[in-house]
Amino acid sequence: MLLTERETQEGLLVSVCDPDVLGETFESGEFSLTVEEEFYAEDAEEADEDAVVGALARAAVANIVGREAVDLAIENGFVDEATVLDLGETRHAQLLRM
Repeated sequence: MLLTERETQEGLLVSVCDPDVLGETFESGEFSLTVEEEFYAEDAEEADEDAVVGALARAAVANIVGREAVDLAIENGFVDEATVLDLGETRHAQLLRM
């Protein structure tokens, strides 16, 4: 998975995506998502499951795209499956800690 961590005034922003969805656009009904290389891959590192879980544990905000990445977030309790968007061939979830 591709993992990016950015410090913001609101806390740590984490973006995670499966490499195979990078640059793709997915649609479902009124929703459309383009997995922008600038956001998900610029300064990203290839990360294993442990690194992604660690980053999500520290995140104030996270954007997660791809079946592997979203499923990992669900399995580890960061995201409720009921809040996940299924967009054609992929999945998208967001995490916001308040």
